[in-house]
Amino acid sequence: MSIISLLRNRRSVLVASAVASVTLAAWGGKATSAQDKYSVSVPDGLAFSEFRGFESWPTVAVSQTGATIEVILGNPEMIKAYLAGDHDVGKHFPDGSKLVKIHWNAKQSDEAPAPTTIPGTLQNIDFMARDSKRFADSGGWGYAEFDYDTGSKSFAPMGTGYKCGLACHTIVKSKDYVFTTYGAR
Repeated sequence: MSIISLLRNRRSVLVASAVASVTLAAWGGKATSAQDKYSVSVPDGLAFSEFRGFESWPTVAVSQTGATIEVILGNPEMIKAYLAGDHDVGKHFPDGSKLVKIHWNAKQSDEAPAPTTIPGTLQNIDFMARDSKRFADSGGWGYAEFDYDTGSKSFAPMGTGYKCGLACHTIVKSKDYVFTTYGAR
């Protein structure tokens, strides 16, 4: 096959793809793909991509706040510090430690034999990262909150930057700004 034939075939494929996308949009469906959550970041602060793979991190603890239930996950550095007991004696977590808190609207299971609260719709995801140089003016921690929109299945940054969680976390300054204790196993 000649180079000219290859170029014509490639152009035909590109035109066909464009026509298919326009056709889908005309049918009332959206011809866009779901947002890449790892492309979102808080202004002047943490990016979702800095927590890539968090979905498989170990559970630190669970919590409930009003009508939401949460799971708190820790990266390997954070878990190692928890297991060493550093948090219990007021030591700082090491740089590189990260926490993720996933919030769901609570709902009752339709299948469980006893009343059981389970995750409903995703509400938001919060991040904390320890970097004493990068976040020196916020206790060594950077914070980020990302609100989840169920309709578009996308995340949007909340807050104004990496200090967005500092005001609440100063309550536990003596525990290196971390509320969550490692649940016994």
